[in-house]
Amino acid sequence: MEKDQVLLNDWHVIARAQELKPGAVLPKKLLGEDIVVWHDGTSIHAWQDYCPHRGAKLSLGWVNNNTLICPYHGLVFNTEGKCVKVPATPEITVPARLCIKRYQVKERYSLVWVCLGTPQHDIPDLPEWDDADYSKFVCGPYSFQTSSLRVIENFFDPAHIPFVHSRTFSNPNLPEVELGEAIEHPDKLIFKFGLWELDIETAKSELSKTFSNYELHIFRPLLPYYKRGNPEVNMTSLFAVTPVSEQECIAWSLTAFKGVHNMTYEQWCTTEAKILSEDRMIIESQRPSRLPLDLQAEVNLPTDRYSIVYRKWLKKQGVTFGCI
Repeated sequence: MEKDQVLLNDWHVIARAQELKPGAVLPKKLLGEDIVVWHDGTSIHAWQDYCPHRGAKLSLGWVNNNTLICPYHGLVFNTEGKCVKVPATPEITVPARLCIKRYQVKERYSLVWVCLGTPQHDIPDLPEWDDADYSKFVCGPYSFQTSSLRVIENFFDPAHIPFVHSRTFSNPNLPEVELGEAIEHPDKLIFKFGLWELDIETAKSELSKTFSNYELHIFRPLLPYYKRGNPEVNMTSLFAVTPVSEQECIAWSLTAFKGVHNMTYEQWCTTEAKILSEDRMIIESQRPSRLPLDLQAEVNLPTDRYSIVYRKWLKKQGVTFGCI
């Protein structure tokens, strides 16, 4: 299958930075490709998880003196991906072809991001991340056995919230949605809507209901961000979904709360896990699991204006991985 150049050239979260301590070697998969992520003691590297000698996985190897050792024949690869030693015949000139495909890697927001191609956009700036008035929480990973595009589309579907999330922060007796703009800008999509929510910290009673306004910015196909307020912004979240394969993905959330709130880091991540488990049950039941870009494939309703704009945008950009 031809590679999806759009997602290939995007940044994707691959791990928490704390997972990659010096000497760590982790097997990962991104866009169907096996990759090995490792820490040489100074910096983090992301390579194709494949030794060109006999095809063994380098992620089964280990780090020694700033090099990665292949587990099969002990071949030694330096940080540039070049084999610098063949233990069985150390006197030979190592063939130039004995090198590993390398990928670009960055650490930001306590997460490790990898790009398999040539980055066309940077990882988004989140101004609140440097604002002392905000408390910041990085939660995940959350696994889904479905297309990453299905997970993203659910993220900005306002009409599902009263029904899917009635046990956490909404109520089916408050289903009305105030529909706002759904506009394509040169560098992103912007969606706006309002809906009733319950105070997630204090009660599930309708007495705690609040009408919240959402403004979503879809920076990249798998990178939406929202600001929530009523009317002043009191919460933001970047939702990064990593496409493991066409029908498997991993979600991460970077949430910031402004001002006083009662949530600890552990409490918010537990709540986030509950919310996403509610989503998971429904999203993994959807058929087909890959997102249809043909607008006639499913029946559309007024609240689907956001998904219609999103699907048109995906098709216009040339996204093919995880959709039909």
